[in-house]
Amino acid sequence: MIDLRHLRTIRALEQGGSLVEASEILHLTQSALSYQLKEVEDRIGMPLFVRKSRPLRLTNAGQRLLQLSQQVLPLIEKGERDLKQITEGRAGRLYMAIDCHSCFDWLMPSINRFRDSWPDVELDLSTGFSFEPLPVLLRGDLDLVVTSDPQAIEGIHYEPLFRYEVKLALPKEHHLAEAGFVEPAQLADQTLITYPVEPQRMDVFKHFLTPAGVEPKGIRTAELTLMIAQLVASGRGVAALPNWAMADYTKNGFVKSCSLGEDGLWRTLYASVREEQKNSAYINDFLNTARDVSFETLQGIKRP
Repeated sequence: MIDLRHLRTIRALEQGGSLVEASEILHLTQSALSYQLKEVEDRIGMPLFVRKSRPLRLTNAGQRLLQLSQQVLPLIEKGERDLKQITEGRAGRLYMAIDCHSCFDWLMPSINRFRDSWPDVELDLSTGFSFEPLPVLLRGDLDLVVTSDPQAIEGIHYEPLFRYEVKLALPKEHHLAEAGFVEPAQLADQTLITYPVEPQRMDVFKHFLTPAGVEPKGIRTAELTLMIAQLVASGRGVAALPNWAMADYTKNGFVKSCSLGEDGLWRTLYASVREEQKNSAYINDFLNTARDVSFETLQGIKRP
């Protein structure tokens, strides 16, 4: 009665939040997606979601089918990965570096899930905050670098993971707290709280302030996202953070947020690997695992 494509369809609806996004996730036309939805609704005799609801809202039947997909699809996908590993070899090395402080929120769960499927792959993780990781990747001392700043280096392949918006976190009482967006000049009299990274390596400088010839009044650094959020909440300054990194803080009313520029500052996070390794079975599986975990756990991200 219910087959795997129906389960994948309901999962895509929940992930995308709309028919348009779901059709993109499944690489289907909207008419093909609508046909699949009608087919499964005819089979179970009930609608799966409330028509014209924004955001899309699942019915009780849709929720139950979603629960089934969450139970069944991970098992099927793990089985498929296991079979692929048997035919393509299991051993290898995956030394990683991240060029993004807040990426720990999803990278560690991704590593843990990957480790279960590839126990014979040697794993290691370091940060790229104190060195330029891409030349180290090209040299062969690293196998994968997570970055939002791809560089045209011969021999390095960039695989997009997801898109996210860099947003401005502000204290609740800040005079810009209710603004929909800010322009660069509005940050000239602000203290910007950042991770301890050179300004030229940060999106807010490279793609927002510096092109406009603007510098903040001051810069204060903190190692952890939680520390940055606490400093912002206590009125010590403002901070530019990925939307997923500040989602819990804004949801709980800890801080306010607004976009950087009228269209928002959207960036893409990439996994970079050496060209000769881009077809490696275990590296491709890690990339798929990282994407799956990201879309399961992070709010506000989009397909690249």
